[in-house]
Amino acid sequence: MRLYHKGDRGAPVIDVQDRLSALGFTYGDDTHGIFGAGTHQAVAEFQASRGLPSDGIVGPETWRSLVEAGYRLGDRMLYHRIPMMRGDDVAELQARLNSLGFETGKVDGIFGPDTLSGLLDFQHNRQMAEDGIAGVAVAEELKLVDLATQKEGREAVRERQWLDTLPPTIAGQLIYIDPECRSPKEAEATWTAAMEATLAIQILGGIPLLSRSIDTIPPPRRRSQKANKSNVNLVVGFLVPNKIDEGIYYFSSEHSHSEAGMAIAEHIGDRLGVRAYGRAMPILKETRAPAVVVALRSMNRRAGRIVANAVAGLYEQSRVPPSGGTDST
Repeated sequence: MRLYHKGDRGAPVIDVQDRLSALGFTYGDDTHGIFGAGTHQAVAEFQASRGLPSDGIVGPETWRSLVEAGYRLGDRMLYHRIPMMRGDDVAELQARLNSLGFETGKVDGIFGPDTLSGLLDFQHNRQMAEDGIAGVAVAEELKLVDLATQKEGREAVRERQWLDTLPPTIAGQLIYIDPECRSPKEAEATWTAAMEATLAIQILGGIPLLSRSIDTIPPPRRRSQKANKSNVNLVVGFLVPNKIDEGIYYFSSEHSHSEAGMAIAEHIGDRLGVRAYGRAMPILKETRAPAVVVALRSMNRRAGRIVANAVAGLYEQSRVPPSGGTDST
């Protein structure tokens, strides 16, 4: 799809404005159908609430999030298919099943095999039709059980266990290195940092796996799929931010966040002197392994080396250490 920003007008802008309004984001004094300052602000606020770059421009990821945000559990029939169903209703289903002990994996709003398995277990437990379809009946049953049982989600417990049971060394661990490639300039800069991290991880005994080659630009979802198929232990991305803040990103949405990702992001952020932020970009949202993205305007070999050493430190100490000084390596 094309990008929509200030100055645009027409039916697509009306659609964006209507979806924003339905979600509680008002577009100020803008005329219906004209993308002005009010619509720009509303889009930016929506993006911030969803862990997206807050640039006020409606591109593919923002549009997809607008559509997904419009669904609530029970609004439609949810089931496993290809392509997989996505939406806030899927995330709500996952969060509720996880809180009841029916494992669905990451609360990412994507109805995949793990969500199907958790749903079938729930239906069997509640003596419902085991059809793997979440409609009004499943939504109502979840509400009834939810009222009696308020527990922490299984995904949070699992990720804390992952942190607590890290091996004492990075040796043999499969580390997925993902250099972002949205532009030729970014692709070159992130490749430099990623290659330095790759070499350092090899020296330290880890097994690095690159998401792309120097001359290819696969889309984020394809790179995420490669990580999942490879059963990696940890995902580390490199990205050059534009107007968004420098920092280390981990998966976070209004429904859930990655406990392990946040701890790792804070650990690496200490070494680089930047903050950790929750985001919902595909490489964080759609990978099964804990994932972080290093977002620095100055992307170079030094950054790659510091990140590799920080990742190795996670294993050497078998836990994420408390905040300390920055790495001067």
